[in-house]
Amino acid sequence: MAKPILITGASSGIGYALARVCAAHRHDLVLVARREDRLLGLKAELEATHGVQVLTYRGDLTDADTRQQFFDWTQGQGIVPYALVNNAGFGDLTPFAESSWDKQNAMLQLNIVALTHLTRLYLPAMIAQGQGRILNVASTAAFLPGAYMAVYYASKAFVLSFTEAIATELEGTGVTATTLCPGPTQSEFAERAEIKDAKLFETAGNLPTSADVAIYGYAAMEKGERTAVHGTVNQMLSLATRLLPRKKLAAITRDIQKPA
Repeated sequence: MAKPILITGASSGIGYALARVCAAHRHDLVLVARREDRLLGLKAELEATHGVQVLTYRGDLTDADTRQQFFDWTQGQGIVPYALVNNAGFGDLTPFAESSWDKQNAMLQLNIVALTHLTRLYLPAMIAQGQGRILNVASTAAFLPGAYMAVYYASKAFVLSFTEAIATELEGTGVTATTLCPGPTQSEFAERAEIKDAKLFETAGNLPTSADVAIYGYAAMEKGERTAVHGTVNQMLSLATRLLPRKKLAAITRDIQKPA
């Protein structure tokens, strides 16, 4: 495969858009998600449009055995990724005390554990080949305590901290690690998180598209940037979070996201 890029959560949203951007840059792809029909449709589109090779794998990455099986499958194909894009993740808008533990646990497993596990599985071979890219998709939520989405915001803070740390460890190896931090984006995320009616998404028509974020994220990954916050307003807001007390920031997210 030609400089293969492995993308998780590729069946919709930013992951779907990233697959299109990577294929347009002539990368072969390995795509993994739960919805096989979406993956197969995307595979057919990208192979026909860009002439790249696309492999797909249906699996639920919240499960550790599935992650190991997926890794073993790629090993059997002789694939050492040029880039690993940990995009899979989801959120949930609900007071924590009223939340479903099964859903919160699945979020932790996908947003944190799967991302960390896959990075650990693939990184040694990427270092050994002397080149590579890690792109971990977080969110501007990484900079804030998120009332009514406490676990989601905390999970993205982990992604940011983890990626910044390994980026330092990887200096001089030829491998870089980038955190992509989009703000609210037109995608299926808001619907799945049941947040589409929150104030944050009231002007959904004016939000950047997943394609906008994917183009920006791919460029940041290739440059080896450590933290890539999409959009001027989001960049300013991420800097502003350093100046306000954490209690005030939590109150702001509460007022924006409080369920009706």
